[in-house]
Amino acid sequence: MNGRQVEPVRAMLAEAWASWAERGAAFSAEEWERPTRLPGWTVHELYAHVAPVPEMFAGLREALLDGSAEVVDGAGVLRAYNRPGGIAHTAAEQVADAAKESARLAEPALLVARFGAEGPAALEALADVPPGTAVAHPLLGSVTLGALGEVALMEATVHLLDLIAAVGGPPPAEGALHFTRAMLAEVADPVAFIEAAAGRGPSRTVLPVIR
Repeated sequence: MNGRQVEPVRAMLAEAWASWAERGAAFSAEEWERPTRLPGWTVHELYAHVAPVPEMFAGLREALLDGSAEVVDGAGVLRAYNRPGGIAHTAAEQVADAAKESARLAEPALLVARFGAEGPAALEALADVPPGTAVAHPLLGSVTLGALGEVALMEATVHLLDLIAAVGGPPPAEGALHFTRAMLAEVADPVAFIEAAAGRGPSRTVLPVIR
C-alpha cells in the first residue's frame, strides 16, 4: 500500500476480502441464491452479512479516542459478545434480519465491489492509524482499532468456510486460518480448552466459544 509497511492483520483481512470478491464475481444466479449451512441464509445473505460497509469505516476515524482502550484484542471482544446474555445471544435474530434486509437492498455486484474495492480503499484510508489506537464502542466502551480488525478477519474466515461448504472452492489463506484458530482458542477458558484438546475433558463443556 503505497510503500508503507502494512499491519499483518490488515493485510490478511484485505486478502480475505479479495477472495470473497473473486469468488462472488464468478457465481451464477443459482449459486447466489443457494442455501448455506446457516439456517435460513442464502449465499447472497451471507455476503451481505460479511461485506464491509464503507460508511462504518468513515465513522471509525471520528470515533478515535486518546488514551488506552478497555478491550485491547479481538478475543476480548468475542468474550464480551458471547458471555451469557451477551449480544451474540440477545441480538442473534436482529443480525439475521439485518443480513436479509441488506441482501434485499444490495445486488450481488454491489457486494462484490464492497469486498473488492470499497472495503480495501477504506482500510487504506485508515493505514496511518496504529492498531493500538482506542476507538469508542457503543457496547464495550472502547476497543482498539486492531481488535476490530481481528474480529473482522475472524468473521471473514469463519464465514468463508460457510461459503465453501455451500458452493465449493479453495480453502481460506493459511495465515487467516492459523490466526482464526489461535484467536478462537484464546476466547475459551485456558484450562478447560487445554484439557479438552488433550483428551482429558469433554469438548462440549468448552466448544463452541462463539455463537
